[in-house]
Amino acid sequence: MIRHCVLCRFRKDVDETELADIEQRLFALCESLPNVLDASFGPNASPEGLDAGFAHGFVIDFVDEAARDAYLIDDDHQAFGADLVGRLDGGTAGLVVFDLVI
Repeated sequence: MIRHCVLCRFRKDVDETELADIEQRLFALCESLPNVLDASFGPNASPEGLDAGFAHGFVIDFVDEAARDAYLIDDDHQAFGADLVGRLDGGTAGLVVFDLVI
């Protein structure tokens, strides 16, 4: 299994309505793809204060690397990702992507 972890530092003008839209679009994207096991989206809940401004994030669990790789080149993912990056503080500088093999 591949756990695809994405941390986001949104621009200050991105409001709760936009965050809800991003969450809904993420879940719709995941439902449209085969081999997605689970997905989560939400704000940082750590009390440690080490988030470096990455106040939101999401995780997608894929059955394997091939499923993750298919997601990466999927047209709907590309459109979602471009919209997401446009809402981040500094574009891709407001994004961290980290994949774990579980």
